[in-house]
Amino acid sequence: MEIGILGGGIAGLSVALALRKRGYNPRVYERRAEPATMGAGVTLWPNASFVLEELGLLQDIDAIGGRPLTMHRQDAVGNALGGLDIALLDRTMGYPTYTVLRRHLQEVLLDHVARARIPVEFGHRAVGIELDANGKAAAHFENGASIRPDLLIGADGRMDSVARKFVAGDNTPVYQGFVNWIGVAQAQHALVDDISIQDFWGVGERFGCVAIRPQLVYWAAAQARPLSEAIPTADIRKEVEDLFAGWPEPVGHIIRATPANAIRLIAVHDLEPLHTWSRANVLLVGDAAHAPLPTSGQGACQALEDAWHLVRCLDGASGSLDEAFRAFTKIRGPKTATLAEQGRGFARGLFATDPETCRMRNERAKASDPMRDVQVLAAGWGQGLPMPSCNDSTPAQGGGFGSLYRIE
Repeated sequence: MEIGILGGGIAGLSVALALRKRGYNPRVYERRAEPATMGAGVTLWPNASFVLEELGLLQDIDAIGGRPLTMHRQDAVGNALGGLDIALLDRTMGYPTYTVLRRHLQEVLLDHVARARIPVEFGHRAVGIELDANGKAAAHFENGASIRPDLLIGADGRMDSVARKFVAGDNTPVYQGFVNWIGVAQAQHALVDDISIQDFWGVGERFGCVAIRPQLVYWAAAQARPLSEAIPTADIRKEVEDLFAGWPEPVGHIIRATPANAIRLIAVHDLEPLHTWSRANVLLVGDAAHAPLPTSGQGACQALEDAWHLVRCLDGASGSLDEAFRAFTKIRGPKTATLAEQGRGFARGLFATDPETCRMRNERAKASDPMRDVQVLAAGWGQGLPMPSCNDSTPAQGGGFGSLYRIE
């Protein structure tokens, strides 16, 4: 079976590796002229590590990533708001959590793709998909090339997905009312005291920093604001530094250690859950199918899970793409929709602009049960995977504010 994958990011490359391990011959088509370097970093929670181990990548991730043991929450003046025992979460789920730069994760994926001799065609920006006379999808590229594979996988992201437009029509990304400034700080000396995740909450504002090493930290600063104001200023670092002046260290220290040209402003969007992820021989995966907010903590993790589940659905369908697509969507749809809604709920609380609402949010966070938070996350994130203590078939609901965290 000829398989084409639109998109050479985390979803596209992990799907390609999973397919090759099962004996398929995928080919990846990436819109950029060279490997992507966008984004800051990503937290790979235990469910992602399970998939990475299955793909044979976990040893390489261990060599480049940090191993956080805790997540600490504070308010904007330094009062403790509880946190998450990541070491306990890892023991409960049976796999470690890693923090990595996105570009380093991309390099690991590309290295394994090259070793597996999976072709990656750069400079192939898809501009449209149409059905031929036989009802088979053909993808057309800006450079004039076209492909008509037996299976076309859309892993082309959340913002301008040609595959999603073909499958779902006008399911356009939805702005969720806040912006992220993202960056990577690196210094000769330690920027933080330990390898941990630190999350600071204000009124309509947030600063999160994630250590890979004490000298290497990726971060996201966020603020509620209208989309019309989601425009970077001429001095982007000064804007962030002024906005978070007076916040507890290491916030200011990390911002100052980041080159101004390495900071990006992102207007944060997600997707409404799709009713269908496929049309004809086209299937959506990753952010093209389910693009949650960063507050879900699970964007990259769920892209990796897509890869693990898809190959098993294909193997179990005896060559029927329709059967494989139905099985895949039935497995993946409910979990990703739940995580997307949880991410939205967390964002609504996190970026509230009423001080009393934020005070009550903080009190709830301080009162949350750390053991229960771990149990809820383990059940929810491990749902559908053969992981220790994660065999409940129903996605877990609830959990304390701030148990989830990802920066990209």
